[in-house]
Amino acid sequence: MPPGDMYKNTQCVRCDYGFEPHEKIVNTNGELWHPQCFVCAQCFRAFPEGIFYEFEGRKYCEHDFQMLFAPCCGRCGEFIIGRVIKAMNANWHPKCFLCEMCDKELADQGFIRHQNKALCHDCNARAKAASLGKHVCHKCHSMIDDRPLRFRGEVYHPYHFNCSSCGIELNADAREVKSRPGFTANEMNELYCLRCHDKMGIPICGACRRPIEERVVTALGKHFHVEHFVCAKCEKPFLGNRHYEKKGLAYCETHYHQLFGNLCFVCNQVIGGDVFTALNKAWCVHHFACSVCDTKMSQKTKFYEFDLKPTCKKCFDKFPAELRKRLKKAYEANPKKNSAAN
Repeated sequence: MPPGDMYKNTQCVRCDYGFEPHEKIVNTNGELWHPQCFVCAQCFRAFPEGIFYEFEGRKYCEHDFQMLFAPCCGRCGEFIIGRVIKAMNANWHPKCFLCEMCDKELADQGFIRHQNKALCHDCNARAKAASLGKHVCHKCHSMIDDRPLRFRGEVYHPYHFNCSSCGIELNADAREVKSRPGFTANEMNELYCLRCHDKMGIPICGACRRPIEERVVTALGKHFHVEHFVCAKCEKPFLGNRHYEKKGLAYCETHYHQLFGNLCFVCNQVIGGDVFTALNKAWCVHHFACSVCDTKMSQKTKFYEFDLKPTCKKCFDKFPAELRKRLKKAYEANPKKNSAAN
């Protein structure tokens, strides 16, 4: 049969007209079309590069198909062509449906809805544990009900590990050792039970209860990391500076004397030698002077209180008579208050 006679008795699917001999014919899945009839059912334009989408027996160009039927992704907002993930009351590209905590793709992993968020199983376990004030084991990803074991910056069930020395199963008291004096630094940190750790002679910080593997501060009958040995009042590290001990606590020089010792009323420095105390204040020996004329006074010098400061008798005698009368009356009422002691 001549080629032109093959489609002699056939018709165009759209216009129902037949085909002329040697006329160009479009064939899609056994359906025949005139080229001018093979167009988008919405915009009636030819399909760019011959690409079309079919829905309910009608063919559409890509643009119109997306506008009419394709869902929009809940994350990127683009039309979804191909596989659609329907979850959380929205549609998603598979690569856009992610765990809201770790950004892991959930399309083939499954997810759990937690507080209206899509989470992977691991993150859901962590979120649930956090809401209960607990941790999730970094190894088995289950909740840790008892005390966790911290190792290399993560938390674990202690029973996942054994002592590097004696092989016993560890508990939460196990110690992580990074380096030891006389030994090369371990590239991979090691865990030891408390008994084996104590045999190694590694001191434990009295503040954080963790091993001290670098500089050690020994004070108050304990050992401390340098940065953890701090003033009990201001909590600033001493960093090698002098400290003062009182009732099992350490204080910096300033706060120790503020709380328990004497600071000079004039220079505000700690009084290291003899102390003059008067008017509920303290002075260095060379700073105890008349507040008016600045004349130095001793413990034998008679003085009066004026404006909560000491005033020598010479300056006192220059005050107005009425003022002197009132001050003298106050002095006689409480003479001990106006005598200096050292």
